Amino acid sequence: MPSLQSYFQRWILSYNKSSHSAPAPLEEQRAAWEEETSRMRLPNGVLKQPVTAGGVAAEWIHPQEAPREKVLFYLHGGAYVMGSCNTHRNMAAHMARACGMRALLLDYRLAPEHPFPAALDDAVAAYHWLLCNLISAENIVIAGDSAGGGLALATLVSLRDGGYPLPAAGVCLTPWTDLAGTAESLETRVKADPKLTLQDLVPGRHYVGENDPCHPLISPLYADLRGLPPLLIHGAGDDMLLDDAVRVAERAKAAGVDVTLEVWKRMWHVFHRHAPKLPEARRAVESIGTFARRRLAEAGGVVGNAA
Repeated sequence: MPSLQSYFQRWILSYNKSSHSAPAPLEEQRAAWEEETSRMRLPNGVLKQPVTAGGVAAEWIHPQEAPREKVLFYLHGGAYVMGSCNTHRNMAAHMARACGMRALLLDYRLAPEHPFPAALDDAVAAYHWLLCNLISAENIVIAGDSAGGGLALATLVSLRDGGYPLPAAGVCLTPWTDLAGTAESLETRVKADPKLTLQDLVPGRHYVGENDPCHPLISPLYADLRGLPPLLIHGAGDDMLLDDAVRVAERAKAAGVDVTLEVWKRMWHVFHRHAPKLPEARRAVESIGTFARRRLAEAGGVVGNAA
């Protein structure tokens, strides 16, 4: 049964969704999100430190109890046109603490100023930087939400094809994996979804640019997923992008990947942002922590001198 807190949060989201008949210009949306999240404080005992990771702006989000050699490499969501370290710092902190790791939160370049493959190039460059700084691949978990979840999968495919050692695991939270928009849930979840509208997905065209939206590194649903590390994929029952999570999990499993798919009933897109106040989000983050800790233990990473 959904928690009372979820009913309240759903009401707020639904009200905000119904009160905006037309989306604001992109710059206004970006500024509003930055302003909204600027008031959020990191949990006690979590430090932040700006860093340049392979030429890409980033932040270390470091729970004081977490070892330096284990890294949650986190790619934020925002339809490839919004989001930053500011908007996802708090979420990454809770996740890093649950995983017992420090997080490298990447401020990758955004469209329309920087269409595909800019975000992917930044993710690969930052991962290479981690390896060059003696962070063992077996001590890394790559994760992301929404567009960041799709980008995490695309990064894994690109790393595999480039001959890089792959991280111990990947975590995709309500990932956007099909920018061609073929998911049935885009129609079947329209009324149930308290957060997303079809209009919210339009900015993805800026990232696609002049490319085919079915390009496997833009829409990893269409990629060859063989040889990827174990994956945890979270879907949300009332999310318009539910099928993006379910279908990519099915394709990865068919390709021989060790996949854990969890669909959280009556939840919405990236409900994890409401942890720890929302019980369902808190349990989802705990699930991520359990998965990451188990996979790192199984990978048996060799500790190096951390950056």
